[in-house]
Amino acid sequence: MTDQRDKPLVWLGDSRHCVRSFPVAARQRSGFELREVQNGKDPSDWKPMPRVGLGVREIRIHADDEFRVMYVAKIAEAVYVLHAFEKKTQQTAKREIDLAKSRFRELVAERRRERR
Repeated sequence: MTDQRDKPLVWLGDSRHCVRSFPVAARQRSGFELREVQNGKDPSDWKPMPRVGLGVREIRIHADDEFRVMYVAKIAEAVYVLHAFEKKTQQTAKREIDLAKSRFRELVAERRRERR
């Protein structure tokens, strides 16, 4: 079994900027939850996102408004943060899913190239 302690965070695209643009409470909660993931634990509120990719999860942050951070931690060397956004409707907007899906596909393709 792979030890998931202290995995580095790798921010894809503008995901770091997006989290930094969250209000203070949501930003702090995001940081805490991602730290838990780095240490091999589950976030306190999450759901799987198979529409985005195998192993992708969404951290659900409730701080005045709703915020989401999509990541994948099943890769041994790091936790990859795919996307972060404020959720404004009941259903996650297609553009948010599509952006995370695109970044996940790029990550998988890049890892395949590296293995050659």
